[in-house]
Amino acid sequence: MNFEAPAPCTVPEFGPHSRRRTRQVEIGGVRVGGNAPVVVQSMTNTDTSDVQSTAKQVAELWRAGSELVRITVNTAEAAAAVPRIRDRLAMQGIEVPLIGDFHYNGHQLLAGEPAAAEALAKYRINPGNVGFGKKKDLQFAQLIEFAIRYGKPVRIGANWGSLDQALAARLMDENAQRANPWDAGRVLREALIRSALDSADRAVELGLSADRIVLSAKVSGVQELVAVYRELATRGDYALHLGLTEAGIGSKGIVASSAALGLLLQEGIGDTIRISLTPEPGQSRTNEVIVAQELLQTMGLRAFTPMVTACPGCGRTTSTFFQELAQKVQAHVREKMPKWKITHPGAENLTLAVMGCVVNGPGESRHANIGISLPGIGEAPSAPVFEDGEKTVTLRGEHIADDFVGLIDRYVERRYGAASDAA
Repeated sequence: MNFEAPAPCTVPEFGPHSRRRTRQVEIGGVRVGGNAPVVVQSMTNTDTSDVQSTAKQVAELWRAGSELVRITVNTAEAAAAVPRIRDRLAMQGIEVPLIGDFHYNGHQLLAGEPAAAEALAKYRINPGNVGFGKKKDLQFAQLIEFAIRYGKPVRIGANWGSLDQALAARLMDENAQRANPWDAGRVLREALIRSALDSADRAVELGLSADRIVLSAKVSGVQELVAVYRELATRGDYALHLGLTEAGIGSKGIVASSAALGLLLQEGIGDTIRISLTPEPGQSRTNEVIVAQELLQTMGLRAFTPMVTACPGCGRTTSTFFQELAQKVQAHVREKMPKWKITHPGAENLTLAVMGCVVNGPGESRHANIGISLPGIGEAPSAPVFEDGEKTVTLRGEHIADDFVGLIDRYVERRYGAASDAA
């Protein structure tokens, strides 16, 4: 079979508020695709057989805002732990959908632990290592049959690092016969796309409904990821999970993921996202959830928690007080948000400003729902506070931070508490 170059890829005429329409998939009560909001997911890094540690980390990720959590299921012990993890979470009132991440032996693990097959909300299948040679089709079919039997959706997740080598070799051979061969990188991207799409089509042939399939095709380079997903978006209507695989540690991982996912989301491509950060030593796993939320919120796609606008500082602001206040305010509202989400719906849309001097301070503070303009060098030791564009009070003295946080709490109660009482 000779493959022809697909039609030239053009940027879809979508935007962050007009997303590419995909099939909607329900994952443990969470809607993905269709007209549903973009969903944040994450993954544990504990040994899944350690029920206590895994349940604890899942709970932390859920409290941070992860709406789906993936766990590694790689051994019989890990599979046996899955229902116990689910039950431990349920005892805490946590009903977050758990996704089983399978490689190499998923068909055996689900066969041996039917309770795990039932407890998981979704199965992740990697077509690059589901099986090799003659066993590949059989073992893939077995996994799909389990999904059908237990009524579970699947994510068919191809990955640059575990690409189906037989498919890649075949496409390379076919490419060599072309009058104008593609470069090797383009052929490998095509192999990644074909691996995902062909596997999804095969799952449908086996009887799995197309509205139970999510696709991903992950690479570790920004431009490659954008090219792959733009192409996927033109060649099917399956729901798509976005993520830059092995994004890296610290600022590099955050910047690379935000650059790639931000471009795609702006074009209306993507139904779920994960920011695959390598945690720094001692850093919480929840940081990847916070980054994902902040990416969606700064793009105007969703609102999770009040966001703080703060100036970077300059020679007018040699004091660190405005930095400390901005940090305190952001931490305060993030801590309050789980409760506010229930008791004060809408508080996640609150905008805050903590500014360090008179240059932009009053103006930015007026643009926010509630903002404060702190004194810079040479300014009077006073801090005007603005609410919805109007100056309401001037704070002075040693307790400005606590006073301002108190004003935020009273603003939230006044503006969003009534909606909760009415409900």
